[in-house]
Amino acid sequence: MSSDTNGKSVVVDLTGVSKVYYRGKEPIRVLDKLDLRVKEGAFEALMGPSGSGKSTLLNLIAGLDRPSTGTIRVAGADLIPLSDNELAKWRSRHIGFIFQTYNLLPVLTALENVELPLLLTPLSGSERKKRAETALRIVGLSDRADHYPRQLSGGQEQRVAVARAIVNDPKIIVADEPTGDLDRHSADEILTLLEKLSKEFNKTIFMVTHDPEAAARATVTHKLNKGALQ
Repeated sequence: MSSDTNGKSVVVDLTGVSKVYYRGKEPIRVLDKLDLRVKEGAFEALMGPSGSGKSTLLNLIAGLDRPSTGTIRVAGADLIPLSDNELAKWRSRHIGFIFQTYNLLPVLTALENVELPLLLTPLSGSERKKRAETALRIVGLSDRADHYPRQLSGGQEQRVAVARAIVNDPKIIVADEPTGDLDRHSADEILTLLEKLSKEFNKTIFMVTHDPEAAARATVTHKLNKGALQ
């Protein structure tokens, strides 16, 4: 993992990354020789028109997709040579996901939803519960641990989703339209929480958003258009 002149490590390093899909035999170039460097603890936003490749770029950073060409180093790992199984293990250690739809299981309590990613780890039941309780405390929902998603507001559901994203103590949080389904007040609460995770917990946050007010809360805003960053 390289460092910049301020001593902050570069945790996302993409060089010459292109992504081409095919419609029949016709190539569709979504990303074109793109370079991106994101420092540890940064809170960066990505904007651009629909179909510009934002979600594709997010998926490449998170190891959910592979580039057609180029190199991708994230959290100290070269993602290109990793097998699907190795990528899954790497993601479980280093990446937290927040989506526009909260993706909570309705039959589980807030605490159980947060604990879900830890079921794939060798942690004991008591340790899993302790970590889930800590994550809920960080997002300000300790008093809602036993509530089911239907008993929570949209903003509270998204905070549970944020707690689930950080329960594994990941280096990087990728957020795809995390405020897209929320009213302005709830959206601002989620953005304040993301700022806190960046500043106080040194989490690197890369957020796709259509909302200029959300992007304004990030320290850096990238614009993606026709496969290139502007």
